Amino acid sequence: MLDLREMVDQWKKIFTLASKPERDDFMTTLKLSLLGMAIVGGIAFIIRVIFYAFLFPQIAG
Repeated sequence: MLDLREMVDQWKKIFTLASKPERDDFMTTLKLSLLGMAIVGGIAFIIRVIFYAFLFPQIAG
């Protein structure tokens, strides 16, 4: 098992090797993440509407 000193040294190495993403890469990742969340949210909304329309038609209107 690593002791604390070795673990901190490994973290330092990772932080020195890591680089900040370029703006284009960041924007692409952001757009894909937002698109994925919108798709999942849309599917959840459709399932909820179907659930209420068929199981509780008096609530759905």
